[in-house]
Amino acid sequence: MVGTILATYREAKLQYTLNVNGAQRHVDVDGDTPLLWVIRDALGLTGTKFGCGMAVCGACTVHLDGQATRSCVLPVSAVGNGHIATIESLSPDRSHPLQQAWIAEQVPQCGYCQSGMLMAAAALLSSKPRPSDADIDNAMTNLCRCGTYNRVRRAIKRAAGMTTEERT
Repeated sequence: MVGTILATYREAKLQYTLNVNGAQRHVDVDGDTPLLWVIRDALGLTGTKFGCGMAVCGACTVHLDGQATRSCVLPVSAVGNGHIATIESLSPDRSHPLQQAWIAEQVPQCGYCQSGMLMAAAALLSSKPRPSDADIDNAMTNLCRCGTYNRVRRAIKRAAGMTTEERT
């Protein structure tokens, strides 16, 4: 009986070819598997975090075709030919301007939400290189239990080349 169930389960899996961080990756998973678990478990890219599982907190944020996307509720079958970028794609050595700004502004405390925050901020700066405070407020909907929202705002402005002095 168990063998029949396992065989049926294996047959339900499909092979998906995903473009992740600029490389073609093949995975055998159920089509309804959330992209988050494909990224973490099937591909071993553990920078993207699980938080709430309901697309509320944003810890799982990745880019899908340049748009900040909550990967915990997106089935892999919905990705299609989209280009996925994870936190690992920003830079291997923390040289990305956002990573540098995050460090300079001492944004992380516990750090759990940070990969999702960074990915949301990167999508924002990609679409609005010099965002206003309202732009930042609208784009940064990720939750931070440590409450570092003011530091996040300063870091985004720093990464965008906008210091407080430049804005006033």
